[in-house]
Amino acid sequence: MIKTLFFDNEAVMILDQSQLPDKVEYVRCKTIEAVADAIKKLKVRGAPLIGVTAAFGLAMAMANYQRETAGMQDYFQQARATLACTRPTAVNLFWALERMEKVFLQEFATQANREQIGKRLKQEAINMYEEDITINRAIGEYGQTLLPEGSQVMTICNAGALATCGYGTALGVIRAAADQDKIKKVWACETRPVLQGARLTVWELMQDDIPVTLISDNMAAYVMQLGQVNTIIAGADRIAANGDTANKIGTYGLAVLASYHHIPFYIAAPLSTLDLKSLSGRDIPVEQRPPEEIREFRGMYFTVPEVEVFNPAFDITPHHLITGVITEKGVFKPPYDIAFKKINQGSEQANAVF
Repeated sequence: MIKTLFFDNEAVMILDQSQLPDKVEYVRCKTIEAVADAIKKLKVRGAPLIGVTAAFGLAMAMANYQRETAGMQDYFQQARATLACTRPTAVNLFWALERMEKVFLQEFATQANREQIGKRLKQEAINMYEEDITINRAIGEYGQTLLPEGSQVMTICNAGALATCGYGTALGVIRAAADQDKIKKVWACETRPVLQGARLTVWELMQDDIPVTLISDNMAAYVMQLGQVNTIIAGADRIAANGDTANKIGTYGLAVLASYHHIPFYIAAPLSTLDLKSLSGRDIPVEQRPPEEIREFRGMYFTVPEVEVFNPAFDITPHHLITGVITEKGVFKPPYDIAFKKINQGSEQANAVF
């Protein structure tokens, strides 16, 4: 499985997903600004991977810090702030920054050795990377139990190995089901305007010899009407306390269609995607992307260049349209506010299927 992210001496190497599937290239980031730019420009994307990439960026910045130890804390906070303003919807970003900040403050309070602090932060980032893969495999195992033999699964965007540190969330479920010979076909929505489904999901699944058929986003309803979809699985960038879920624009539409056609609609995401401070979808900030993403593709205009554009990166799927949320702790069913509260309280029942 291709590596999406790794350290190379004093730099962070990021797989440039804006070049896929045409080229497999890595961006060498030696500054926190370069890491932030890679996140903003979708060279790296997917909520779990954005979070871990930010952790790698902070670790690199502090490992390379050469000034007086007294200024180290201010430098850390400046680097943290630079990363925090990149992608406002993906809550995993803020989860990762908070985790790295906690480690930094603990180390800074107990020792003044810059080199040791840098090493400790690097190790924490690597731990997060490895944990993510383990979490995704657990999501896959829980999720595959929901799929019958001969499953025809529809998905949107890319919630696979490319959106994570490996294996994937929504595609992790599909991979685990494919290992059990349960997958007849995956319907991949192309995912306008940046085509993550066409460019990334199709590429991933074909690499693994999992049968996939690409459709434009506006074909989804007809494919469902034909009876050729029995499950829909999407990823998530943020899940509110009541189960409302922010994911790639178009996800809400799929959920409405799934409800009409009586097709189960699942969200697959790690618990780090839960934002219990957001009581509902109304509290989730929705990122607005540059108009050029809709006016053009790879430098070529295909509309009037001056046309006004509305380009939200995400939409909010109401909780009542979601059949279940697949996590590393199990599959949570409505009412989500009660199920998620048990996780927050550390209940032993949090491992159960609600």
